[in-house]
Amino acid sequence: MKKGNKARLSAKEVSQLAQIACLLEVTAEKPGNVTRWKDASDMGYLDFLLSAVAIAPAIESARNKAVGEVILKAIRDTHRFTSFNTNLGIVLLFAPIAKAYFSGSNLRDSLHGVLSSLTVEDAQKTYEAIRIANPGGMGKIEKYDISQKEVDINLKKAMELAQDRDLIAKEYVTDFEITFTLGVPELMKNWRKLGSLLDSIVQTFLVILSQNWDSKISRTHGKKVAQEVTSRANEILEAGGIYTPLGRNLLTQFDLFLRENKLNPGTTADLVTASLFVAFLEEGLEEFFKEH
Repeated sequence: MKKGNKARLSAKEVSQLAQIACLLEVTAEKPGNVTRWKDASDMGYLDFLLSAVAIAPAIESARNKAVGEVILKAIRDTHRFTSFNTNLGIVLLFAPIAKAYFSGSNLRDSLHGVLSSLTVEDAQKTYEAIRIANPGGMGKIEKYDISQKEVDINLKKAMELAQDRDLIAKEYVTDFEITFTLGVPELMKNWRKLGSLLDSIVQTFLVILSQNWDSKISRTHGKKVAQEVTSRANEILEAGGIYTPLGRNLLTQFDLFLRENKLNPGTTADLVTASLFVAFLEEGLEEFFKEH
């Protein structure tokens, strides 16, 4: 429902919004990502569709379950359908958002409370989920490495330690600053101008990428490459992005560059998906699916 509206969504409805966010994000033709028409060498569109279905029971349980439990269940359920890491970042972002929705009326204020209350058990379960998902390029750190089973810090503290190398961890530390202050406003602005959710998703993706080095690219290919990718996103936006023929042409070239060099801005895609989820929770689906 819309902000300020008395009606609250049920747990089932919140889980459906999470699924819809995932389905729309993977369907939009974002550069370098798996999309409706473009698979990666190791996973495809179908894997992401199945993953969107798989997370629903976990998100629905967020009202009564701890964040770590929701994350672990979502990843376990996902891996019943696909062996690939299709949605770890999305799940890490969705779990506290869903919990926050059920915990108070103002989503971001409530999210602050959820993040501040994360426990050691949340960290242990999240670490287990990350090991199951087995994301590439994680590397090793001396203390609190993801391979540790006996974690003795809470999840917020664990994310604080990782925030300099991972945007999703940084979201936990900043009350989801990118999602709330960049992703959602950009998404809404473009939706109201374009009337196309899929085009709005692509433009929002470019804006987030233009202001943040993608963590997945930085981890797997280094900071210099991540910086180059961000610079190219800026060039596309300066040419008008999705709004102009030149911007669309540069976007096509950018997509080819990313795919030829096996560069996947996956963390940026996760942040876009979280922005969609928040927008749906705050604005209501009718804002997006009524006649525009």
